[in-house]
Amino acid sequence: PGVSGGTIAFITGIYEKLLATIKAFHPSLVGTFRSDGISGVWKKINGTFLFFLLIGMGIGLGGGAFVITYLLETYPPIVWSFFFGLIISSVVYVGSKITVWSWKEIVFLILGTALAFFITVATPAQGSQSTFMIFISGFIAITALILPGISGSFMLLLMGMYTFILGSVKEALKTQAWEHLKVFVVFGCGAVLGLVIFSRVLTWLFKYYRDLTLAILTGFMLGSLNKIWPWRNVLSTRVNRKGVEVPFLEENVMPDAYFGEPFVFGVIISMIIGILIVLVLSKFDKQTIEE
Repeated sequence: PGVSGGTIAFITGIYEKLLATIKAFHPSLVGTFRSDGISGVWKKINGTFLFFLLIGMGIGLGGGAFVITYLLETYPPIVWSFFFGLIISSVVYVGSKITVWSWKEIVFLILGTALAFFITVATPAQGSQSTFMIFISGFIAITALILPGISGSFMLLLMGMYTFILGSVKEALKTQAWEHLKVFVVFGCGAVLGLVIFSRVLTWLFKYYRDLTLAILTGFMLGSLNKIWPWRNVLSTRVNRKGVEVPFLEENVMPDAYFGEPFVFGVIISMIIGILIVLVLSKFDKQTIEE
């Protein structure tokens, strides 16, 4: 929560390659299959990259379910400081990819920072169960997911749709009742459309306005730091899909005002490790977008 999948993709140097892979899923694959067979399709969708990405996602889900959950419950400031270090270092790293810093890049950096910061402090709205709102929720959630610095799940929380969507999906998988399946299908259609459209928009932006795009994405990451400050006191809670009460609205504080154990030394070490990981990964970053 609070850390965008797009941010991690940027940190690991696969962001543009991931966009190109998503873009490759197109009706033209049918023609490719007819002319070049499975090997042609595999090459066009960058199958080897996608295969290892999915393996990594599977391992990550397993690790998240056990390791990250335990660490967040036991040492939350240390976990958040690790991600804080990752993103600080990533801001410098991605910013360094901008070839020319002009007033336009600076303006886009400020706009991206302000927008991401506003999202982290915005008051959640009251959700709606209308079909249109469910569809828009899917579209926005997947768009936020592939944008560095903006969490898809957090956007659902701000829209007041998080509990309703996840609850409906859970019930659809358990009961197969149409009222819940409908939510699942409509949300999924919105997500697929958002992924198809936005991956192409971002690919186009990288091709023709690379520096401005990198500037605003750097701003997104910079503005999101507010959401993962290590020391945060809970102001209100919500019940997640497992029926467990978890933090909803939080207030950033200094270590001396933190309600729990601040782990100051551990936070500093964890943040340094996060920074060093990005520096090491950047040495291996030779990825370029594939058309």
